[in-house]
Amino acid sequence: MPRTRSAKKAMRQTKARTAVNRAQRSALRSAVKKAKAATGTAEERKAAILEAERLLDRAGRKNIVHPNTAARTKSRLSKIAK
Repeated sequence: MPRTRSAKKAMRQTKARTAVNRAQRSALRSAVKKAKAATGTAEERKAAILEAERLLDRAGRKNIVHPNTAARTKSRLSKIAK
C-alpha cells in the first residue's frame, strides 16, 4: 500500500484511468466483433464497420491499443467489407 499522500493520489488516478480504459477497450472489441459478424443489408454492415473504425481511431490516438494494431485491424475490416 502507498504511504505518501502523492502515492495514494497516484493510485486513485490509476484506478480511475484503468476503469475508463477497460470500458473503452471492451466497447472497441465488441464493435470489431459485431463488424466482423455483420450480416444483413449492405448498409447495416457498412454502419457496423464505420463504427468499429471510429472506435479504433480513437483507441489508437489515446493509446488504449497500439496505433499500429488499430491500423492493422482497420485494414482487415476494410478487406472484409470488400
